[in-house]
Amino acid sequence: MSIFDVKFLAMKVNAKKSLNKKTIAMAVSLALLAACSDESAVQGEVLSKTPSELPGKLASKVDLLITNGTVYTGESNQAQHLDVAICQKIICGLYPSGDHTIKATKTIDATGKIVSPGFIDPHTHSLSELLSKDKNHNLNYLTQGVTTVINGNDGGGPVDITAMSEKLTTNGIGTNTALLVGHGSLREQVMGRAERYSTPAELSEMSALLTKAMQAGAIGLSTGLYYVPGSYANTDEVINLAKIASHYGGIYDTHLRDESTFNIGFTAALDEAINIADKADIHLHLAHIKALGVDVWGQSEQAIAKIEQAQNNGTSISADQYPWLASGTKLRSAVMPQWVMADSTEDFHQRLKQADLAEQLAKEVTENIRRRGGPDSLYITEFTDTDLVGLNLLQIAELKNLSVIDTAITLILEGDVRVASFNMSPKDVERFMVQPWVVTSSDGTNGHPRKYASFPRKYQTYVVEKKLLTIADFINRSSSQTAKILGLTERGMLKVGYKADVIVFDQQDFAPKATFSQWNKYSVGVEQVIVNGILVIENEKFNNTLAGEFIQ
Repeated sequence: MSIFDVKFLAMKVNAKKSLNKKTIAMAVSLALLAACSDESAVQGEVLSKTPSELPGKLASKVDLLITNGTVYTGESNQAQHLDVAICQKIICGLYPSGDHTIKATKTIDATGKIVSPGFIDPHTHSLSELLSKDKNHNLNYLTQGVTTVINGNDGGGPVDITAMSEKLTTNGIGTNTALLVGHGSLREQVMGRAERYSTPAELSEMSALLTKAMQAGAIGLSTGLYYVPGSYANTDEVINLAKIASHYGGIYDTHLRDESTFNIGFTAALDEAINIADKADIHLHLAHIKALGVDVWGQSEQAIAKIEQAQNNGTSISADQYPWLASGTKLRSAVMPQWVMADSTEDFHQRLKQADLAEQLAKEVTENIRRRGGPDSLYITEFTDTDLVGLNLLQIAELKNLSVIDTAITLILEGDVRVASFNMSPKDVERFMVQPWVVTSSDGTNGHPRKYASFPRKYQTYVVEKKLLTIADFINRSSSQTAKILGLTERGMLKVGYKADVIVFDQQDFAPKATFSQWNKYSVGVEQVIVNGILVIENEKFNNTLAGEFIQ
């Protein structure tokens, strides 16, 4: 176990204010035991044995056996030749390949393939798909090897966790999901999009909603302090809410107030996040860590030094990262100043049309576009006028015979516009990626290939081609390490007693197919996907089974 793991687990124990270490350990052990079998006579034996010693009583109950694979358990840095036994929803045995006589209802021969825990994506925007009737399979994630997704990032997502979990369960979902509570959602429910600090009464109301959500199973608090309305909050407001999440053992997941020079600056925003974590006594998780825009290229070194200093001082910190040089967001969030977006959509649009604001607006929008690399680096990825998709802002301005500023305003007034912004330095991306506290994510949004291809892209680009990470690094940082950060105690490893979220992929063929011109093409190379013990993808074919669960 690494220093990171020790510090993080210590923090998690401390966060459970009402429980001591012994109680927590006992609760975890009992949960694992209860999951292993519905027969109490068997439960006591499963976890008391070494992984290669499956009790004889269970041998006849093995539902699925994966044999002859090259196995990465999620916690080891070395491949092992193991066979993996699954009993109902649980991993019930790991054996040296061929060194057993276990028979199973179904056997998968994984010769020449990699067997690993299903990947866990700590930052997605997949709730609308999971709530739909035609995309709730979440196949764009399953085909990347992702079996668990997190929603509610960037300060968004549902406030009523109970109602949402019931909707998801009733609808049926293809991947597991857990939920963060969005600070922006709390704020909007209590005080709309008002451009001001909260009053004590409003903060009290937000606190009550957050308490209820944490009790209902949310895994933490998320903020999007760059986005409206979260950007209107002061640090003290966030600290007070983070203390509540900490009390229930949750994490603090944040889209920093600034990843560039839009307001307080990248490193100052890091200081704010660390201060929040320290004051709230909570684990800090930095969402999609990056140095965004030419003004802060190279500041990854300073940011890493700042984070490591805080870790050495006792702050528990991790981050996730998507493996792309382009970010993705709505055009209004990318280029519009925050003051113009306050209050209702009608108020926002009215300000865009006001002659007395035109000069100030043009000045600030011009600067924001410059920060993102200029109008020719902002590509339209999703818009009602599909003829404009794939063009950059400069090309559209020339097509419409308008200024860049007027073009941006016109597009925003016509509807939601998503853009990909090529604004990251390869050196910064690579410098963050190799840090031991950085895990894999997608931040998947429509119009950007990261929604369909982040995990295989990271594998192909940074494991196979650039060799910045080993296969074990890639798997561990896509599974067990993410599970530990999120506090998911029964997932992320191939381990007896853990939930059977397992993938089998081809080391040669695992690759992205999505591009910026065709962003929604499924990845290839993941041959078998097992979610909660159920084979949902077999030989790269989805079998129309929804095996995901709401987890907490």
